[in-house]
Amino acid sequence: MKQQETKKVYFPETTPPESHSRSGDAQQAESIYYREMATTVEIVSRQQWGAAAPKQVPEKFSCAQRVIIHHTDTPSCSSRSECVSRVASIQRGHMTEKKWDDIGYNFLVAADGTVVEGRGWGAVGAHAKGNNHDSLGIAFLGNFKSEAPSCEALASVKQLLQSGVSQGFIKPQFGLCGHRDVGDTECPGAKLYGVLQQLKST
Repeated sequence: MKQQETKKVYFPETTPPESHSRSGDAQQAESIYYREMATTVEIVSRQQWGAAAPKQVPEKFSCAQRVIIHHTDTPSCSSRSECVSRVASIQRGHMTEKKWDDIGYNFLVAADGTVVEGRGWGAVGAHAKGNNHDSLGIAFLGNFKSEAPSCEALASVKQLLQSGVSQGFIKPQFGLCGHRDVGDTECPGAKLYGVLQQLKST
């Protein structure tokens, strides 16, 4: 069987929007800084983790206005194989128990920083009832009621968001919130909720 290539999402190399009001020298310095700091975040594709085909093709939207952060409220996973298996289990639960068309989240992220494709970019998810039509749902694998998310997971999600903006999948001035902000739930857990703003900091 031909080995599938792992998707790479590239950290944007453009200067931030607010830099346009600065001098040319300042803009050039920031541009060089971002190029030097360019990194990649690895995305495990649906094909790689063996995702079941959705019951029907999901609705699409052109650009997410908001990003809603979740936790999966499951035991943590420590290896890629374990985390991929966990994502497959979550998809089965969403499709069989909840009767959804597919896994509810757009992306999921493991403690080691690995990002797993759920419904992917531009697809309407099933992660926050009444708020799915214009939002991207990202779930941290694990339970963060009393455990803090890893630095690697936070860094990967931050890079994923910046890449989404640079590619036009996310509005530059996007809103970011936890699931509890739009629904009657403790999700994404107190420890993760307390650090959400780090995902938008420069």
